[in-house]
Amino acid sequence: MAQSMAGGFIIVSPAGHNGMVDRRRVNPFVLENRSLKISVVIHNQVATTTIEQVFYNPTGQNLQGYFMFPVPKGTVLTNFMMDINGKLTPAELLDATKARQIYENIVRQMLDPALLEYAGQDLFKVRIFPLEAHKEKRIKITYSQVLEVDNQTMEYAFPLNIKKYSAKPLKNLALSVQLDSDISIKTLYSPSHEVEVIRKGDKNATVGFEAKTIKPTTDFKLFIGRQESRIGVSLLTHKAQNEGYFLLNIAPGFITENDIVQKDISFVLDVSGSMSGEKIEQAKRALLFCVNNLNQGDRFEIIKFSTEAQALFQKRVDANSKNKQMARDFIQKIKAIGGTNMQHAFELVGQESGNAERPHMIIFITDGKPTIGETQQEALLKQIIQGNNQNTRIFTFGIGDEINTHLLDKLTLQTKAYRSYISPTEDIEIKISNFYQKISSPILTDVKLEFPVGTSITDLYPKQLPDLFRGSSITVMGRYGKAGKSTVKLTGKVNGKTESFSYSVNFQDQDKNDFIAAIWATRKIGFLLDQIRLNGENKELVDEVVRLAKQYGIITPYTSYLILEDEKINITNNRMESDDILFNSRVVADEVEEQATEYKRMVDKSGRNGVQSSAEFQNLSKAEKINDSRQGAKRMVYVDQNGRQQNLAEQSVNIQGRAFYQTGEQWTDLYIQKNNTTKTVRIQFASKAYFDLLKKEPSVSEFLYLGRNVRFVYQRKEYFIYE
Repeated sequence: MAQSMAGGFIIVSPAGHNGMVDRRRVNPFVLENRSLKISVVIHNQVATTTIEQVFYNPTGQNLQGYFMFPVPKGTVLTNFMMDINGKLTPAELLDATKARQIYENIVRQMLDPALLEYAGQDLFKVRIFPLEAHKEKRIKITYSQVLEVDNQTMEYAFPLNIKKYSAKPLKNLALSVQLDSDISIKTLYSPSHEVEVIRKGDKNATVGFEAKTIKPTTDFKLFIGRQESRIGVSLLTHKAQNEGYFLLNIAPGFITENDIVQKDISFVLDVSGSMSGEKIEQAKRALLFCVNNLNQGDRFEIIKFSTEAQALFQKRVDANSKNKQMARDFIQKIKAIGGTNMQHAFELVGQESGNAERPHMIIFITDGKPTIGETQQEALLKQIIQGNNQNTRIFTFGIGDEINTHLLDKLTLQTKAYRSYISPTEDIEIKISNFYQKISSPILTDVKLEFPVGTSITDLYPKQLPDLFRGSSITVMGRYGKAGKSTVKLTGKVNGKTESFSYSVNFQDQDKNDFIAAIWATRKIGFLLDQIRLNGENKELVDEVVRLAKQYGIITPYTSYLILEDEKINITNNRMESDDILFNSRVVADEVEEQATEYKRMVDKSGRNGVQSSAEFQNLSKAEKINDSRQGAKRMVYVDQNGRQQNLAEQSVNIQGRAFYQTGEQWTDLYIQKNNTTKTVRIQFASKAYFDLLKKEPSVSEFLYLGRNVRFVYQRKEYFIYE
């Protein structure tokens, strides 16, 4: 059986040739992959990858097989080692044409189209014998490749998607990328995985990802931007069917203490009675962490509030050792008692005018709604914003569920900051201290981007750019009409002085990086849902959410409800054939009602639903990874009409800019609902016509790898692949 194992796949063949199974002697089975270690060294443009895999033969007989590894075109094999009786075994590199033939043979013999995803790539192939009974087989392969440079950005990719092939998860997965360059490394961005980035210098960095008991669902991608400018900018583009999308990543690279902007910071802590017990103790420890990690040149103030508010210093003071010790003593004596007077707290913050040359941050921590002073949301919001309007960012932490999420969220949105919610089961100290580490060292404030007239830049997200901090980046996504070379201007303040940077970029007219469109759509949906939640439902906004969610397969508890309702209307109005129903044919009535309830409760200002929707909408609107579109996936489990447990969020995939949806054993292209063609080309899976289509139109392999029953539209024709 062909079994792709995150890195390589094995065709098990007890007796046969050319890697094909002899069905007269054995039934196909899955060969377990126990671990995978990927070590990558990238020097300038040359990437050297070493893979170590451990396979296990669970049967009682020795087996033979072929180990195959799909690789990007242009890869050059430098070394291959395998422990076959202690002998090193060379591998054969097959070009894309020969590789496609092998993949097609696998489909013919195994009736498994999953590997067609890699049909356009080159392939390493090596025979393995014996695969000893009940024994592990260790494989080590090393290859090198030259990475192409596009807009001063390189892409490194590794085939890591095993979900479609592997019966068991990987017990251990470890990936590390060591980078060193003659040019400064600025931007490091992975749209596929949540990686750790460690900067070792201006021209050195390490990127890592580790997991246990995991089935990776996405191939690994890493984009590396190199520039000598103090602030780096990487541009990635995607244009298909005359629609252009771009991702602009802004990052400072390696930063020294001299590069950090001096800031003013006010810590505002709720010490009302509801904070008593472990909550206040954790909050105090978090506050101590923040004070201990103030930077040289910072100024700070601490304000606690309950029935009344009290400021420690009466103004922001230098973060010297004496004032830090006073702050620590003040924090240790804090006790939780009384009501919640937010108005007085922010009045004390606003007593001291802001300094236009210094960013002012407010860290606002609360577990409740205002009960004393001004308690009306809009009036209180207006007072706070007017009293702190000089270059102020208000970062909010809502603890628990009994808080006014609309108030906290509008504070952050209007001041270009972030909101965070801490559930009763989360550690307050860890959540706040981890967040503070990210925003404690500003590099560039009041950040703005300018695009030349004529580039037709639209639909930018975020609408307002946040400040740039050490160890982080700003990712801007948008759309463009006209392709071609252009100049992007970045401006911001460094210690009160405006600095500007100009970058030559190329908005290309080529179909690649298709993940950009899906992440852009995720951000726009998050923004629109937030507008609906905070300002009320609007048909125009709802229609746009439905359109984007359907096209890109962004299925959340909120979008799925809207999609179901939209499809019902089309069915009722006879605008949709019964065969083209994608959503209502899958979900039972109880699940529809549950999603309707969740959608309607998203506007709640407080309670679990209000907190949950606020957090998920922010994650959508700030999406940087492919999986960020799966907000609320754990709540999308349902039992279908056949009594089987399913998950709506896992039944869609985006290919070539549109979503495919799974119903039972069939995958259906969204474009089926839009297609006006009455004639359908029916092709039986694994037939001569099936492989003729693959040979004539290689790009349809991206659709066919989904399974044996697929409906799709290609070049205005509708196809139905059936068993």
